[in-house]
Amino acid sequence: MKVGVPKEIKAHEYRVGLTPGAVREYVAAGHRVMIEANAGAGIGATDDDYRAAGATILDSAGEVFASSEMIVKVKEPQPSEWSQLRESQILFTYLHLAPDPEQAKGLLKSGCTAIAYETVTDAHGGLPLLAPMSEVAGRLAIEAAGSALKRSAGGRGLLIGGVPGVQPARIVVIGGGVVGTHAARMAVGLGAEVTIIDRSIPRLRELDELFEGRVRTRFSTIESVEEEVFAADVVIGAVLVPGASAPKLVRRSMLSSMRKRAVIVDVAIDQGGCFETSHPTTHADPTYEVDGIIHYCVANMPGAVPLTSSQALNNATLPFGLALANKGFSAVLDNPHLRAGLNVHRGRLTYKAVAESLGLPFSPIEQAAA
Repeated sequence: MKVGVPKEIKAHEYRVGLTPGAVREYVAAGHRVMIEANAGAGIGATDDDYRAAGATILDSAGEVFASSEMIVKVKEPQPSEWSQLRESQILFTYLHLAPDPEQAKGLLKSGCTAIAYETVTDAHGGLPLLAPMSEVAGRLAIEAAGSALKRSAGGRGLLIGGVPGVQPARIVVIGGGVVGTHAARMAVGLGAEVTIIDRSIPRLRELDELFEGRVRTRFSTIESVEEEVFAADVVIGAVLVPGASAPKLVRRSMLSSMRKRAVIVDVAIDQGGCFETSHPTTHADPTYEVDGIIHYCVANMPGAVPLTSSQALNNATLPFGLALANKGFSAVLDNPHLRAGLNVHRGRLTYKAVAESLGLPFSPIEQAAA
């Protein structure tokens, strides 16, 4: 199969769909890989590195899209990219369609087959292609919170871990999944006082055992969320409903009862955010203030550490990408985990949660593939 990798064009996105090491695997499996010139610059990979791995370097994204049967990316396609997709072409990348109706319409119009990293599953019911970036984002969330807490950045002027004799920051993590766990791990390591809120009692038990009592756990109710958010210096939004828009758990009316210049970090912003006052920001301008509360809502947080992120992502995506390259759309029909990743096929939405979030018709895979 002809596999293409365009350079990422989202603001301050430095990751790359395939690393040179991953290209070698595709080439060894008999596939032809075409890389847009300078696509790997953000991770320090030169065009010569890709040539040495067996790739062909093309001058423009247009050439990559026109000559490839499968496009491998990192972030969701931008308007100039989805307009270049075509019927029978496979797109393998993060999509996050639920809060993005324009992208959904663009992909439907193209007729392409779009498989979303974030909804591919594994044998344990996990999301293996979302997990590595969730790990990175969770850890970065605490770094971002620490920066935003500084008075020079508009925050409360608080050091996350405090110092002897001075109370550390109080950090509340809403959601005990991969993002929440890694955010809590970083926060605990810095000496913060950490509370994790989740709706799953079994998960709260697991977290209690994992952290050996170093974090507080609370079952999520309206009351518990309000109590913890109002007392927090930092609130990390780490809630995920696979494929669907994130629930709004903190309303604007609650901000006035929070500590002034407290910090909100909305890691769920790719799925619309779990704070009512959230809207996407960029690495160039990451924060804004609403009612005295600092909001950090960068939509591609792992893009800040592209070398780590690209390597971790490629480790996870490689087996699935090779399966698609080897078998084409048949791999989706044969593999239940890739099947779960299918969001768009031949002008139809094939992921129910996305269709419901967008208010558009849903087509089961069997119907869409007929």
